[in-house]
This record gives sequence, structure tokens and C-alpha cells, in this order.
Amino acid sequence: MYLKITTFLFKITTFSNDQIHYANIGLMVISAILAFILPFELFLFSYAVLGPLHYLTEIGWLHKKNYFTKGKYDFVFLAVLCFLVFYFSFIQPAKSDSQIPSIILYGVLLSLIFVFIKDNLYRIILALLAFIGIVITKTGLSYFVWIGIFLPTIIHVFVFTWAFMLYGVIKNKSLAGYISVAALGLIAMSFFLIKAPGLQYQVSAYVTRSYDLFYLLNTFLIDFFGLETQTTDANTIVYNTNAGFVIMRFIAFSYTYHYLNWFSKTSVIQWHKVPKRTLLVTLLLWVFSVGLYIVDYNLGLKALYFLSFLHVFLEFPLNVTSFQGIFKALIPLKK
Repeated sequence: MYLKITTFLFKITTFSNDQIHYANIGLMVISAILAFILPFELFLFSYAVLGPLHYLTEIGWLHKKNYFTKGKYDFVFLAVLCFLVFYFSFIQPAKSDSQIPSIILYGVLLSLIFVFIKDNLYRIILALLAFIGIVITKTGLSYFVWIGIFLPTIIHVFVFTWAFMLYGVIKNKSLAGYISVAALGLIAMSFFLIKAPGLQYQVSAYVTRSYDLFYLLNTFLIDFFGLETQTTDANTIVYNTNAGFVIMRFIAFSYTYHYLNWFSKTSVIQWHKVPKRTLLVTLLLWVFSVGLYIVDYNLGLKALYFLSFLHVFLEFPLNVTSFQGIFKALIPLKK
């Protein structure tokens, strides 16, 4: 098994940049078609099978890159914040709707500090100011939705993926890369422009039960995009209306391509270049994780919750770096 995986990784690392970009467009199209036909099933499959392998390999790659921060142990603070999210989600319920979003926002602000500031004194001062700012900030439903729901989910898998792609394309100045970046936006728009009533289907009880932890994302996205519904019942809207299917197609596509984009760029990212023992442990943990989802999907969600959130927190500095690179590239255009 290890030999086969190693051979596969060797093959995909021989692709040229243009081949990777065109392959990514193909992956987008395939993901979009599957998302149109079986949106809920595609999401559940991608999240359970592709998700854990993505978390494990990306965290290992980020560790080799020192998490794109200026301090050796900056990742520890982000990991602690992730643990707090887990703690207030499953062990000690959060006292307010703003508690977990505030922890996530603090992770973003710390990431900004870790990327741009090296002096420890300035870091401490800015970290304290960020903490005070969050404490005194007035929060409401929009704060909960954008920071607590959208940021670690759809913004992470779609917006940050798009930014990561654009950052790489700008550095390499690849026409094929620009086409792939544009294709991602156009395909995402297609879910809202193309009416496909004939592809609606009955969502099974298993799917409804397995997806229950995510349904808030769907309801808030339906509100954000202003999609019309004939009922006010959230469960019916998500699982039995055209608006619900439109949003689910977009979510399923975003998550699936987010994972596939990572694996398709092995030759560029080089995440596979780790000791054999590390790769073997990663594969064993991945198989174990998928097994948990097979036994009970909700068990898998809860067991992998910390790992999934950890990769989001540890990726924040990379997201900051990507937007920094894009901003620097766009400055000359304004002169």
C-alpha cells in the first residue's frame, strides 16, 4: 500500500504548473457536476474522506514552513485558542453566542501579529490591545454569523482557497493559472444562475441526521444571498426547497474543490516530502478517521472536530501571507 501511494505521489509531482492549472479546472468541473446532482452526499463524502487527509498533511506542511510566522512557537498560541473553541463547544457550553467567534477573531488578529511583528515587546502590547478591543466590541447576530459561522467554513474553503490560488498565480505569472482562478469564480456563480429543478431529490434520513451540525451555515447563506423560500421552517428550507439545494450545491463544491486543490498541487507544495514513518502514521490516522465516520458520522464529526478547527487556526498566518502577496502585487497597478 505504501509503495502504491509513493508511486502515485511521484507521478503527480512530475506535472508542470500549466498541467496542474488545467487539471484543477477539470477538478472544478467534476466537483460542480457532482455537486449539482448529489450535493449533500458529495459534501458528506468529501468531508469524511478527503477532509482528514487534508488536515493531517497540511498541518505537517505548515510545520515545515514554521506556519509562516516569525516566531518558533507561535503555533502553540493558535493551538490553545483552538482547544478553547473545542472546550466551549463540547465540554463547557459557551456563555454567549459571541464567545467562540471572539476566540476565532483573536486567532486572526494574533496571526496578523505573528506574520508582521518579530519584536516580543511589540507583540505583547499588540496582543493585549487586540484582546481589549475584542472585549469592548459590541457584538450581535452579524458578528456571530460572519466570524463564528462563515469564517471557519465557507470563507476558509472558498475565499481563502481563491486567494491562495491567486497568490500563487501572481508569483508565477501563469495564463493557465489566471484562467483557473477565473473558472473558480464563474463555476461558483453558476450554482446561483443555473436553475436545475429536475435535479432535485429526496434527502434521506441518514443524510439529514449526519448533516445536522452544519445546517446553520446553510440557513445563514440562504439569508445572505436573499434566496426566496416558501416556508419559515429551517429544517424544511435546508433539505426540501430549491433555495436549500442551491446553497448546498455551492457548499459541496467549495469544500470538495478546497480539498482537491490541495492534493493536486503536490508538486508545488511538496507536502509529501516527509520521512516514511511520518507518512505512514499520517495514512494510519487517516484510515482510522474515515473508519470513525463509517461507524457513525456524528461520532466522526465530534472526534475530528479539534483537528478540523486546528488546521483552520494554523492556516490563518498563511491566509494573511496570501493576501499580503496579492496586495503587494496590486500596488504597482495603482501608481
